[in-house]
Amino acid sequence: MSRRPDFRAIVLSLATAVSFAACAGARMQTAPAAPAGAQPAAKPPAPSAQRVNANARALAEVRSRIAAYVGLHRELAATLPPLAKDATSEQIDRHQRALAQLIQKARQGAKPGDIFTPAGRSVIRRLIDVVLRGPDGKGLRDSIRDENPGSLSIAVNARYPGSVPLTTMPTKLLEGLPKLPKELEYRFIGDRLILLDLDPQLIVDLIDHAVRPL
Repeated sequence: MSRRPDFRAIVLSLATAVSFAACAGARMQTAPAAPAGAQPAAKPPAPSAQRVNANARALAEVRSRIAAYVGLHRELAATLPPLAKDATSEQIDRHQRALAQLIQKARQGAKPGDIFTPAGRSVIRRLIDVVLRGPDGKGLRDSIRDENPGSLSIAVNARYPGSVPLTTMPTKLLEGLPKLPKELEYRFIGDRLILLDLDPQLIVDLIDHAVRPL
């Protein structure tokens, strides 16, 4: 059985098309003629394209700062005696603490925003929010809360609290965040996203209110 056409929709569509054509014709009639040989003016980018470009620039700057930090990490790590393959837990801990001290000294005065710039923080918060409000949002929020230590006193360039477990990072969230080299990982502490340097267990940077309430 064939469906009857929705005439109101058709009329509205035609009226919209006619109105658009009339406006376009009026603009063509009133627009001044361009001088002979003049190049047509370039159209400004659409607002959506401007936002995309701004977001891409913000994340590119974050990636650049991450790369600079990892370069520092590797440079300082190379000054330490290498760990033996059969190193004991005590030797590994001493190595981690020695590297942490070198990095902390090199980054004296480090503060939130040194890696996650204000623009980068804004983009990353939105990326996380979009995923957590999606169809899998409830399950992802539950996995973030699992083993999450909640609100703790932490600081950039300080060591991650040794007695606090590391939370699991959902894959869907990682897919939208800037990719990290092997030295670094994202983790959550409470509603904060931290950038963690694994070997020295240092908090490289953090984003407050990364997980927004529903």
